[in-house]
Amino acid sequence: MPKRDDIQSVLVIGSGPIVIGQACEFDYSGTQACRVLREEGVRVILVNSNPATIMTDPDFADATYIEPITPEVIETIIA
Repeated sequence: MPKRDDIQSVLVIGSGPIVIGQACEFDYSGTQACRVLREEGVRVILVNSNPATIMTDPDFADATYIEPITPEVIETIIA
């Protein structure tokens, strides 16, 4: 897939709370997505309600919001 130069920012929505032993693949895939997007020069905005994930490390996103993942919160961040 060719790179799209018209995309400057991407909002990544994390998986939120996870059960120990389950769903770590969501955290891993999210961190990899953030890493690759930043390497490509895309500004990454991350929203995740779980501060204990590796995804919320400041090195993975340009802006990180540790907030409940609700439509209202997402709308506020986008606006």
